[in-house]
Amino acid sequence: MTADSAPAVPGSCGALSLDAEALYAELRRAVQALLASGPQPTHLVGVVSGGAWLAARLHRELGLPGAPGAIASTLHRDDYAQRGLAAAAAQTRLPFEVNGAHVLLIDDVLYTGRTLRAVLNELFDYGRPASVRLAVLVDRGGRELPVAADAAAVRVPLPAHQSLELAQDTQGRLSFVLLDRVAQRQG
Repeated sequence: MTADSAPAVPGSCGALSLDAEALYAELRRAVQALLASGPQPTHLVGVVSGGAWLAARLHRELGLPGAPGAIASTLHRDDYAQRGLAAAAAQTRLPFEVNGAHVLLIDDVLYTGRTLRAVLNELFDYGRPASVRLAVLVDRGGRELPVAADAAAVRVPLPAHQSLELAQDTQGRLSFVLLDRVAQRQG
């Protein structure tokens, strides 16, 4: 589903219910469409960590050749000083030549666009791709930078004090955790 046609889900504090597995099925259909209509070969690269889980699963289920990539935004983030070295544990792994490659970035939640800006900086550290597209599980709005997904399974407007995190259990099933930063600060 393209980002413009992704269904919007109204979200009110505490009442948000998203089926991550159902949204994954929608993302899979959207990624299949992007791969079918785009240049070949296109390499899947997941943004660490939730996007990397999604890219690995998509790659396996779609039977794509080679291995999916994983890309970390840590070293290019504008909040690196606040997150510190603990956030630097994630490593970028791109098992293909980036120069001239067609890349489809996969991420779990698109919010301000700052993570994607950092991801693009990291990607260009490895070379100059011919094209880069983006597919996300959830577009929650709130953009601070001009970043848009080519495909989103769903659009869910959330207030700034809430965050949506993708979780994966030991069997690989996906779910969401809705965090309220106001409640965390008071608690």
